[in-house]
Amino acid sequence: MTDFGAIFAGFGGQGVLFMGKVTAYAGMLLGKEVSWMPSYGPEMRGGTANCSVCISDTPVGSPVVTEPDALIAMNLPSYDKFLHTVKPGGVLIYDDSMFSPKDSRKDIKVFALPATALASEKGFAGIANMILLGKLFKETGLAGLEIIKQAIEKSVPSSKAGMVEHNLRALGLGMG
Repeated sequence: MTDFGAIFAGFGGQGVLFMGKVTAYAGMLLGKEVSWMPSYGPEMRGGTANCSVCISDTPVGSPVVTEPDALIAMNLPSYDKFLHTVKPGGVLIYDDSMFSPKDSRKDIKVFALPATALASEKGFAGIANMILLGKLFKETGLAGLEIIKQAIEKSVPSSKAGMVEHNLRALGLGMG
């Protein structure tokens, strides 16, 4: 891998920034140059949220990702906003238990997962993001399971250490 750019987008409270943080930590653990740039509305929960992650073998010149290799969209406004920015041949992953898009593209790989419904069914309510992130890691081969596990451990605050195992099991659902 020389350069990889991703956008994670949805509403505040869906774990969008956390997905980006885990991905950025995975890149760092691989010894790569990394940037993570969050963007969110003023609302605590329910407002727009997205983040860009760049992972490269060389220094990252700008944290802005305008043509991502991968996009995870957790809501329809984010899907609509970023769909046409994904590079041809790139990957789009979205939660089809949250919305049904009207249009798509044929020049990218599109994966629809019922992540919210699956998370709820498996007792992982609130961490559908990790199911989608597992799918991203599976489809891109960005990092192996041990690196991802370490990235999750670094990303979860010590006060919520009990969530590490839940995140890993949810991630496994997406990778499976």
